[in-house]
Amino acid sequence: MTARAEITTERRQDALRRLNRPGLPWRLLWDWACCFVIALFLFLIVRAFFVEAFKIPTGSMERTLLVGDFLLVNKLVYGAEVPLINKRLPAVHRPARGEVIVFVYPLDPTKNYVKRLVGVPGDTLAMKDGVLFVDGVAQHEAYVSHTDSEPDRSQEDFDWQRAYLVKTSDAASAYHPSRNNWGPLVVPEKKYFVLGDNRDNSSDSRYWGLVPDSLIRGRPIFVYYSYAPDTTARSFAWLTHIRWRRIGERID
Repeated sequence: MTARAEITTERRQDALRRLNRPGLPWRLLWDWACCFVIALFLFLIVRAFFVEAFKIPTGSMERTLLVGDFLLVNKLVYGAEVPLINKRLPAVHRPARGEVIVFVYPLDPTKNYVKRLVGVPGDTLAMKDGVLFVDGVAQHEAYVSHTDSEPDRSQEDFDWQRAYLVKTSDAASAYHPSRNNWGPLVVPEKKYFVLGDNRDNSSDSRYWGLVPDSLIRGRPIFVYYSYAPDTTARSFAWLTHIRWRRIGERID
């Protein structure tokens, strides 16, 4: 019993001496710094190649996605971009018609957009009275909503479509597309045509053109958090207006 007590006392004294040695706080700080750097490195790797978080700021994808939804996006599925060298990893599969995708806005590289892919290379697209046609076949799009009853007017924003018309150049001069009536257009190689599910309140390919494949960033997986923005309690809406039913909802 005495020998064990003496050994225990010696160990305690040795531990105290180690704690009181100069330089220990610096070693602790160094250990913490190493842990932080490793954690940051792993976070950047995951964010660059696997998943990234995005927030929905507008209602262009209602009913599928709501303002205040936070998404986790699979970046590996279409081939994640390798930072600094402008190369992409091999894709699991190419973007397919009907998928919701995240991409860099072609007119402003600082912004990311979320839309539904409706036209892949080689498709012939048209819209008649709000109904989408792919290769001459009307599409049944259960996810689409129409909310605007205003007259469907032609706008100058649609003029880019003339270069992709199936019609002859002579016929193109009489082409007057509008939000709900346009085409037929042919989607060229390495480009995609996207639309918002909220068809009457969406800035999409109808207005600003096609999405190059190099700008596609990934496919949303599910909603990991959601809240309803509220003008009367804007500072705490993220806490008091949580949409519990949407958390974990898969995006199709």
